[in-house]
Amino acid sequence: MIKEVQYIIVHCSATPPDMDIGVEDIRQWHREKGWSDVGYHYIIRRNGNVEKGRSDNQSGAHVRGYNSVSLGICMVGGVDDFNTPDANYTASQWKALDKLVNDLKLTYPSAKVCGHRDMPGVDKACPCFDAISWYGED
Repeated sequence: MIKEVQYIIVHCSATPPDMDIGVEDIRQWHREKGWSDVGYHYIIRRNGNVEKGRSDNQSGAHVRGYNSVSLGICMVGGVDDFNTPDANYTASQWKALDKLVNDLKLTYPSAKVCGHRDMPGVDKACPCFDAISWYGED
């Protein structure tokens, strides 16, 4: 259970742009890993639709050591056809991310917005853009 949301962490699904997956696909992948449910709280599809994953008061499974103090948002995409990191998100996804993060900040004003790659001990490109600069937080 999340007691205090300290971070809003942006992720990517590490899928190519022609692969439009959603919460049910990711839920299946995560359950195949032995997890109880999808690890993210929100998934933003290629068309900009936001799908709900875990409840906001339920710990996620998206950043080891920080799941109990963070909400996870997954942007579908994030790699090119050669599996190289690429912020290939659609205009609709960027718009949806902006709205979702701003809505979450109304509820959790002290939460820091960052990318998965910005968390201590993480050696990944995810979400394949600088989420801290994108949101304008230091």
